[in-house]
Amino acid sequence: MFNFDEANKKGKEAMDTALKSYSDVTKGFQAIAAEAAEYSKKSFQDSVSHFETLAGVKSFEAAFELQSGFVKSSYENFIAEATRLGEMYADLAKVAYKPYEAPVAAATKATSKAAATAAAA
Repeated sequence: MFNFDEANKKGKEAMDTALKSYSDVTKGFQAIAAEAAEYSKKSFQDSVSHFETLAGVKSFEAAFELQSGFVKSSYENFIAEATRLGEMYADLAKVAYKPYEAPVAAATKATSKAAATAAAA
């Protein structure tokens, strides 16, 4: 027989889990957006500073050396930032999945058990 109180309780638990997950995911995206904005700001400031320095250079060789150093450091900073953002996205995925980990495991176990029982029959 269907138990309305139990169904209501399970529905409330599912809603609470979903709301907590949405809250955690939102915080994660906000952190990622803040990190990306900070990187963009720093990158722009570095570029402006570099071009100011580049404007004062008197020889082609010095300009080439300065530009090469800037490109190298910009590339290294970009790779570091991309790695950091990748880690943040991976952590966000783990946080988003965590509330559903136990129910999915339980459902998988129940399905496997039912399939084994059906195969044995």
